[in-house]
Amino acid sequence: MVAQIDGRFTKRTKLKAYTRYLSYALYEGRPLTTKGQWINPLVFSLYKLQEVLPTAKEVQSPVFILGTGRSGTTILGVTLGIHRDVGFLNEPKAMWSHLYNNEDIIGSYQDKVGQYYLDESDVTEALKLKARKLYGNYLRFSLSNRVVDKYPELIFRIPFVKGIFPDAKFLFLYRNGWDTCHSIKHWSERLGLEKNDETHNWWGKNNRKWYALCEQVLLHDKELSKHYEVIKEYTDHVSMAAVEWILTMKQGIKIMDQDCVLPVKYEQFVSDPAFRSQILNFCNLSEDQNFNGYCKEVLKMPSKKEPVILPDEIAEEFNRIMKLLGYE
Repeated sequence: MVAQIDGRFTKRTKLKAYTRYLSYALYEGRPLTTKGQWINPLVFSLYKLQEVLPTAKEVQSPVFILGTGRSGTTILGVTLGIHRDVGFLNEPKAMWSHLYNNEDIIGSYQDKVGQYYLDESDVTEALKLKARKLYGNYLRFSLSNRVVDKYPELIFRIPFVKGIFPDAKFLFLYRNGWDTCHSIKHWSERLGLEKNDETHNWWGKNNRKWYALCEQVLLHDKELSKHYEVIKEYTDHVSMAAVEWILTMKQGIKIMDQDCVLPVKYEQFVSDPAFRSQILNFCNLSEDQNFNGYCKEVLKMPSKKEPVILPDEIAEEFNRIMKLLGYE
């Protein structure tokens, strides 16, 4: 599916289909596990060009979708992307790597190991200007008024993002942990590959994301850090995904009471039109016929995934976080 949209999306609105194709082709870049990486030099050249163009619109209250990947973050972004005012960027990690070269966790665009945690001290005036130019020109060329940027790992970088966009809003999406773990496993089975003696999958180039997660996040976790030496040696994708889910959800729980953050339970998002209206209101977006109609067409409750037996050192913490989020 090109640009994450289907025929129902295109049939409803040609304008927002154009916006998605533009976003996909010229702004989002191509990570390691996708085809078409030949376009990345062009994408980076266009970033540099837009930094000097005088056409940038004012960027107001950009919305960032946070959480764990494979939790429904894409469909949340796509449905918001059909709104008449919205330009949706689906994991524009190439753009963020261009703005700050220590942030590429996966290893798609930089050789150096990326940093999970970034804060306001990492923001310079030059970075602010570049970011506002890029996002502002994206709004201009995508014929949009508001940016929705889905980049789940930004959940560890809210102070960094706020340092660039003080009026930013954040949607913290969470979902049943078993669904997320199974989805990550299947994603790596489907899209993982061996290339030039390297493994490219959910965990980045040769497990680079996994090692960064363990060394930069796990080691600072009160409950799991005591098992660091065991956990870092995991090779089972479900267990690894459970660790990522635990650490990400705990970060989300820390920030979910901030005024700039709206917790979004995936199961409520797909089943409750009133809650979807609440999301629009939080994002300062008006009610939109295409958004409501498209949500009704494409959203459905996920089938329940079966639990698996997790290693003892993470099982108790996984179950504790599940209960905190309202799951049995």
